[in-house]
Amino acid sequence: MTSQDFHLHLVSDATGETVQSVARACLVQFEEAAPIEHIWTLVRNERQIEEVIQAIETNPGFVLFTMVNVNIRTRLQAACRRLQIPCISVLQPIMSALGGFLQVEGQARPGRQHLLDGEYFERISAMDYAMTHDDGQSVWNLEEADVVLLGVSRTSKTPTCIYLANRGIKAANIPIVPGVELPPEVFDLTSPLVIGLTNDAGNLLHVRRNRLRMMNEQDETTYVDPVAIAEEVTQAKRLFTAQNWPIIDISRRSIEETAAAIIQLRVQQQEQKDGAYR
Repeated sequence: MTSQDFHLHLVSDATGETVQSVARACLVQFEEAAPIEHIWTLVRNERQIEEVIQAIETNPGFVLFTMVNVNIRTRLQAACRRLQIPCISVLQPIMSALGGFLQVEGQARPGRQHLLDGEYFERISAMDYAMTHDDGQSVWNLEEADVVLLGVSRTSKTPTCIYLANRGIKAANIPIVPGVELPPEVFDLTSPLVIGLTNDAGNLLHVRRNRLRMMNEQDETTYVDPVAIAEEVTQAKRLFTAQNWPIIDISRRSIEETAAAIIQLRVQQQEQKDGAYR
């Protein structure tokens, strides 16, 4: 192992989504870090936590956990103190602070954030919508979307829609292809927020060449021609401006940052609609 390699134990009494998301959000700030992840989920009794502790003893490293059961949590923390390795609770400091502020004690129920409530089914519905309306499919009911994204090839339309769907937002995406007319339905939308995604021409060239390389495509086409790409980007921007659609440049944004910008635009759209009805 190099100085940047380390064992990372992610322990949860539920699905582990929260602790994994927090870990990855932090790790992106350390580009040279190379964690060897050990993911432990649904750890809810003494036998299970002892198995986790044995594994940590075998491969000592950084421990992050989300567990609400005090006894199980205490056993893990005691073991980590004995091994002299960091053991950090992702949720406990926030839960304690919230409890103090609200002057109530939180209910120690593992995985409560994943109960099958209305919000869960909204996410499932949004995910189904995103997959059905990916890459210009099913344009007949675009009016049901919350967001419609347009952009030339490789402007992260699909992953952004999937991310938004995981937040319960119904998102469709339509590619802008040279020489191909956009579906006329796009220009008649009244309810969805239509947004244009753009990217730096140099970035697009790099991404498209990598894509062709991964597909073992050797033929040079206008898809990776620098002049053609620059023209695609220019024409797309002109379209967005002419239609008065907001534009988001994804050149230096992650998927999460692009989605956050879209969500903010939706908030502004809703505020404008609410103001018009007053």
